[in-house]
Amino acid sequence: MMDTHAVFRQPAGRRLLVLGCGKSGLAAAELIRREGGTPVLLDRSPSPGAVASLAAKDIACIASESTLPEGFFDGVVTSPSVTPEHPWLREAGRRSLPVISELELGALHWQGRVIALTGSKGKSSAVKCLTDTLCLAGHRAFTAGNYGTPLCARVLECESNGKDAVAVTEVSSFQMEHTTAFAPELAAILNLQADHLDRHGTMAVYRALKFRLFSAQRPERGDTAFLPTGLRAPEDRLPQGLRTETFGTDAASDWRYDAGAVIGPHGLTVPVAGYFRNPVLGCAAALITTMLSRFGISPAAIAEGFRTFVPLDHRMQRLTTVHGVTYIDDSKATTLTATAAALRMTEGPVRLIAGGLLKESDLTFILPILRERVAKAYIIGKDTRPLLNAWSDAIPCADCGTMAVAVGLAASEASPGDTVLLSPGTASFDQYPGMAARGRDFAANLPFA
Repeated sequence: MMDTHAVFRQPAGRRLLVLGCGKSGLAAAELIRREGGTPVLLDRSPSPGAVASLAAKDIACIASESTLPEGFFDGVVTSPSVTPEHPWLREAGRRSLPVISELELGALHWQGRVIALTGSKGKSSAVKCLTDTLCLAGHRAFTAGNYGTPLCARVLECESNGKDAVAVTEVSSFQMEHTTAFAPELAAILNLQADHLDRHGTMAVYRALKFRLFSAQRPERGDTAFLPTGLRAPEDRLPQGLRTETFGTDAASDWRYDAGAVIGPHGLTVPVAGYFRNPVLGCAAALITTMLSRFGISPAAIAEGFRTFVPLDHRMQRLTTVHGVTYIDDSKATTLTATAAALRMTEGPVRLIAGGLLKESDLTFILPILRERVAKAYIIGKDTRPLLNAWSDAIPCADCGTMAVAVGLAASEASPGDTVLLSPGTASFDQYPGMAARGRDFAANLPFA
């Protein structure tokens, strides 16, 4: 049977198309070039600076809206931003060109160990904690994938293509669309909620892509799949004989979070301090504990990893306390489900700053937690009116428009013991280039002590 990955595993002398001129595409092209292949980057509108920079590395970059360049190519490496329906990929199919993801290309050349994690929410924080704790325990560990640094870039950066290192890889559903041979020794789905259905179409497709993470694992090597308790794998999605373990907060879990600790088999107990010590993130703590334990990390080292963990920016990030009022930046919350989780994690009365570009139509499922935790909501952004209409009968709301007005009003009305929480529950692109800029604007408007 022909090895369809041979052209990517041994790119020397091959001519390969790379779709997309972002971080993933650039890293893939440079790796192909280093391995002796001829990469040709294709982008809708590459900047003149990018074209010149690539030319200096002897990498061609072509601008095209929808067509592939003429001539012979051995295969295609695609970036996560390129949808399966894109004309480039449709034409690649008509030409019978093999297509893989940048993630798969990186995995074919990475010589170290691989831990991988996917899910709908909270992946990046879990990946960071796994990586930080592995480093604390003396391993050479690096984050990779959707976390921010493409796996191809890690191959290029690390001596001997990462031999004797660990790639802790965050995997998105977009990356799995053209990934079939990626085989992490430890792989997990943190959680599964409806997301990215504008691209994937149905929850069934999205779910199948998430479960593809396990499809190339090797039971004979001792590989393990980790699943939230109650999440069943679709039929034939796990290799026969693959070891599986469950995690969660109930007694049926192999590893469970309960009252500030993770309890594993044979009474193993790991105390959880800091960011993950709460019922919402307890499932993530259970997963982190089980993956690290199976990697051979001691309970004491895992506990120290939780204790010293520094959260990522804009994810329930405590910025300051002024006159007894705490200010938390959770700008990463771009759905109301994420906002509800943030409210469950926040102590005391909450003054909630929410709003922007709504990604969902049901605005009322969150009302019970709003009534329970929120003293007042301060609404900003384009979709202010729908939120006010849905929430005003349940809790006090203010139409603020901008972040500066919302922060100023919330700060003036807050009492000692209150929390001013930015957890918008929406996309940010009505007023900001991204969620990070929204979080920075929140921080810039905070009162001084």
